[in-house]
Amino acid sequence: MLLKTSLRSFLAHKGRMVLSLIAIVLSVAFVSGTLVFSNTATSTFDKLFASTASDIQISQAPAKKDDGRGDVPGGKAPTVPESVVQQVAAQPGVKLAYGDISVTSATLVNPKTNKQAGPVGGAPTIVGSWTPGPRSPMKITSGAAPAGGQQVMIDADTAKKAKLGVGDPVRIINALGTYDFTISGIGTLTGTNPGAALVFMDVPTAQQDLLGETGVFTSVNVFGNGSVSNDQLKTQAVAALGSGYQVKTAAEQQADDKKGVGSFLDFMKYVMLGFAGLSLLVGGFLIINTFSMLVAQRTREIGLLRALGGSRGQVNGSVLIEALLLAVVGSTLGMLAGLGLAQLLIGLMKLVGMNISSSLEFTASVPIASYAVGIVITVLSALIPAFRASRVTPMAALRDHGTPTEGSTSKVRVTIGLVLTLGGAAMLVLGGTASSAGTGGEFLAGGLLLTLIGFVVLGPLLATGLIRLGGGVLPSVFGPAGKLAQRNAMRNPRRTGATAAALMIGLSLVTGASVVTSSMVSSTNAQIDQQVGADYIVRANQTGVSPAMVAAVKGTAGIDHVTELKLVLATLTTPDGQATDKAVAAVSPTFVDDFKFPVKAGDPAKAMTGGISVDENFATDHHLSVGDQVSVDYGRGRTQSLPVAVITTKGSQLFDGNFYLGIDTVGLVVPVDQQPADVQVYGKAAPGADKAKTYQALQDSLSAYPQLAVQDQAGLKDLVQQSVNVLLYLVYGLLGLAIMVAILGVINTLALSVVERTQEIGLLRAIGLSRRQLRRMIRLESVVIAVFGAVLGTGLGLAWGITTQRVLRNTGLNMLTIPTGTIIGVLIASAVIGLVAALLPAFRAGRMNVLAAIASG
Repeated sequence: MLLKTSLRSFLAHKGRMVLSLIAIVLSVAFVSGTLVFSNTATSTFDKLFASTASDIQISQAPAKKDDGRGDVPGGKAPTVPESVVQQVAAQPGVKLAYGDISVTSATLVNPKTNKQAGPVGGAPTIVGSWTPGPRSPMKITSGAAPAGGQQVMIDADTAKKAKLGVGDPVRIINALGTYDFTISGIGTLTGTNPGAALVFMDVPTAQQDLLGETGVFTSVNVFGNGSVSNDQLKTQAVAALGSGYQVKTAAEQQADDKKGVGSFLDFMKYVMLGFAGLSLLVGGFLIINTFSMLVAQRTREIGLLRALGGSRGQVNGSVLIEALLLAVVGSTLGMLAGLGLAQLLIGLMKLVGMNISSSLEFTASVPIASYAVGIVITVLSALIPAFRASRVTPMAALRDHGTPTEGSTSKVRVTIGLVLTLGGAAMLVLGGTASSAGTGGEFLAGGLLLTLIGFVVLGPLLATGLIRLGGGVLPSVFGPAGKLAQRNAMRNPRRTGATAAALMIGLSLVTGASVVTSSMVSSTNAQIDQQVGADYIVRANQTGVSPAMVAAVKGTAGIDHVTELKLVLATLTTPDGQATDKAVAAVSPTFVDDFKFPVKAGDPAKAMTGGISVDENFATDHHLSVGDQVSVDYGRGRTQSLPVAVITTKGSQLFDGNFYLGIDTVGLVVPVDQQPADVQVYGKAAPGADKAKTYQALQDSLSAYPQLAVQDQAGLKDLVQQSVNVLLYLVYGLLGLAIMVAILGVINTLALSVVERTQEIGLLRAIGLSRRQLRRMIRLESVVIAVFGAVLGTGLGLAWGITTQRVLRNTGLNMLTIPTGTIIGVLIASAVIGLVAALLPAFRAGRMNVLAAIASG
């Protein structure tokens, strides 16, 4: 009987649950789509790596545990001698062994356009030797394999994007020089291309142009004949070759390959789940409001059930069963919608060059997670309305419930809300005044949570006070419609608070993030103005800045001097015996002229001539003072002991975590030909030179190297803004989703409120309220709710953003900037949101038949 009653009630009120259903569908779709996309992408790459990995692969053991190609831009590729191939090929169980060359420190250029033909950022350009093997990554589909020193083969995806074909010229630029080739063939990958550009040449050409010497490879690929396992092949190879080599089985290769794409896929996964979490949180308020209003409207019906013998538990269960039915329907639709979202994500990945299989991986985890998320959030949201329904007495069946109103907010609720809010505020204050970012961050996290919950709990009280105060202008401006709108918004403060909470959450996030990002930009720009004396910065991607490029910078008219910076992997051993792996910055002596060190102690000039600089945090952690000796190990027995010449003050984004020493100092133990290429080069304009003309001349001097980014200080500031915008756009995306669900919440509240107040609306129309005034009343009520949520969200966001800046003040975020324009824009946008959300409910209310509405009571 309980199930039957619940089902009938659910079907009878299905139209009023549509918007709650949409909120559930959105939330579950993000969860389902994320899991399906993640499973599909992971499966695609697993198949790719499994199909291309050799049984074992041999390479040079890294000099440092975190060494390796790609870790340091412009780093020299480690090699193994050709003799390794013969040694391994002679081992029992080996069917084939061949040397392979593969580097990521080269740039592919289309000479016709003088633009990069490979990816500009993200995925690398991989250039190597073409040696067909049992698990070759590519099959030739057009032209022929490269032969001789003037031919290369490229992958079909790169050819299509760069509009290249067989016979077209291409150029490869690396630290060794610039080389021109002709495309001899185009190949199609046997699996998925993760977005990289692939270029192949014959072995002798690859050795000469990519490694600068013959008789060496970057790795040796070995395939067994099936008589021994891969682990046995590895054991034999290690025993035959001795130390100095790194041997990996196919499984180990696949694990390493997964790390490369795994971090990107994990990032996307967590971002999408973040959207799902926000949608669930905001949608929860919508569901609470829906069931609360349905329960209020069905007071007489519930009273009749009680009068006929229904117990409180049965009434409670009836409401929860309705929530469960809503959850099951929403979760099912959301799960199916998630499949479409996954396909959309796969399509977006293809646009950026990552071809993921279109055959979706739908595992058991997808329906389990979808139904779990949808059911849990819906049933939990319906608990409070269900409890209220169970408290309806049989006597309610004899009363005309009219339009339910609420009395003053309970003292218990106010007390709990105040305790949470004040406790959260205290934690924010403690976080902002904490001496360390770690401690401050812990207080900040607690403060965020408590203040958010506190504002939600205090929502009804705040709604009554703020709307009475701020909405007082409505009657004087809009007359009776304004007065009615204000009173309607105050009539059900609990409902108003829950509706506004959805918008409050989204706007608090965007306001807080805007404060942090604005402070980040202003702090970094101020530090650039104070600490950067160089006029021009030349940066490169993984290729580094080669000697030829540096020579071009030095030869530019108007340049006074050039400062080079390269990253060198090292292990620093301090007097306390602790070892720290670090990429230290080796710089030219003129670095102290182009950058102003924030000095805590010592002399920066001495760091360029036989010393080393460390930051304040490192010095504190290891009890270092100026003059203390630090052992610097570059690997392979290349070690030197250097005195601490300068300790830099914490709070600079340019110097925190960065250690500097002279290039000449590194050169005492690491030969020049074994040092990586420069990562950045800085230029200083000569006294009296026109900086704008010199900047243009510098760009012209480097025009042959499209992979280089040439910037002045203004361009560097723009780069900071662009990097911050990535975070900001993500937050705006979250805001957009929150606003979407919040609009649904406002529409839902107003639509159900119109149904609830049908008789009242009929009476208002009967005593002279025009349709226009009625619609205006509902629109103003919506605007009041939206602006109320925006005010709360803005206040919370400001508190969160300011506290975050204070917590990070010693990590370079030392300047607080309030984005006034953004805040004003958010408040105006909230009013617009209110107007948009009220369009449909106001239209429906205006079309009501007056007599029918009066008779509905």
